[in-house]
Amino acid sequence: MTDQLKGLFKSFSAKGSYLNAEPFGSGHIHETWLIRTAGPGEDDYILQKINNIVFKNIPELQENIERVTRHLRKKISDIPGSDIKRECLQMMPAKDGKSWLTDNHGDNWRLFVFISNHRSYDIVDSPDKAWEGGKAIGRFQALLADLPGKPLHETIPSFHDVEKRIDTFINTLKADPAGRAGYTKPETDFMLKRADDMRIIHKLGREGKIPVRITHNDTKFNNILFDENDRSLCIIDLDTVMPGYFHSDFGDAIRTGANVAAEDEKELSKIRMDISLFRAYAEGYLSETRNTLNGIEKEYLAFAPLLMTYEQAMRFLTDHIDGDKYYRIHHNDHNLQRTRAQIRLLESMEEQYGEMKGIIEKLK
Repeated sequence: MTDQLKGLFKSFSAKGSYLNAEPFGSGHIHETWLIRTAGPGEDDYILQKINNIVFKNIPELQENIERVTRHLRKKISDIPGSDIKRECLQMMPAKDGKSWLTDNHGDNWRLFVFISNHRSYDIVDSPDKAWEGGKAIGRFQALLADLPGKPLHETIPSFHDVEKRIDTFINTLKADPAGRAGYTKPETDFMLKRADDMRIIHKLGREGKIPVRITHNDTKFNNILFDENDRSLCIIDLDTVMPGYFHSDFGDAIRTGANVAAEDEKELSKIRMDISLFRAYAEGYLSETRNTLNGIEKEYLAFAPLLMTYEQAMRFLTDHIDGDKYYRIHHNDHNLQRTRAQIRLLESMEEQYGEMKGIIEKLK
């Protein structure tokens, strides 16, 4: 493997001599290595084998990342005091000029400059970190609001289209391929009762009241890199950057970051949304997007976490009824356990919804 990685590294237009490689990160999609180089002052690099099962159109995937990083680097470079090497990802071209290469086995590879001296966190354990996380996502969205040219490609079509998720859920429920619909009736009824209300963002989009913008679509907290002083630096994992509504990024960040329990917590009484983390994240987020969002987008920001928690609960429940074909599970009812945890989180948000709306109203 060492010879292969060394050969791949030499096929890119990177500076420095290959020293060694080690597996890097905890991602489940791509295979990732940290390439160390010899010589003082030389960059290290992140080498990735792209998962072409999840991402079937590599040229479109790479074109999106090229356009986004090029625009971000230009905008950030114009900000006094910015550190462009640490505040934006940089892909290195292969020696044929493309941003990826294909090896003799048909696997596709790409190379990023490694961002030095960074930290990342799986858990949001303070309002300060939540504020920085909100600021990072908001800045990312605001800087890309004026990306010129054609719309980005949909790397995963209909990824956050809740209306299609609802239709898929209803069809799976009717088919009941694994014979599980009967004993999931309490969860099914909960989801169906809220289905019409959850269509509102897409309805407003069709009416032209909420614009389609550029969104990250995977705003879990460990996709934000922090510096040595826990100030947000950079957003990573740009594979799902594509057209969408800002609410999906804001809502999923709250769903994953403001929940005090695990996503699959079995003891439902432990699950709640921490309103102090919601407030801090919203403050950081709106500090960057206040002048970008229109009035209706701001009006529905408090609703966004409810929507994304509902969507994730529905995805877990759909997969359970379908026979666990999508998510990796550790026991037979794992997806149902996840569903119940997300439902309880949604209930916690509903209980605090008035306060959430009040926070956004004061901040906007």
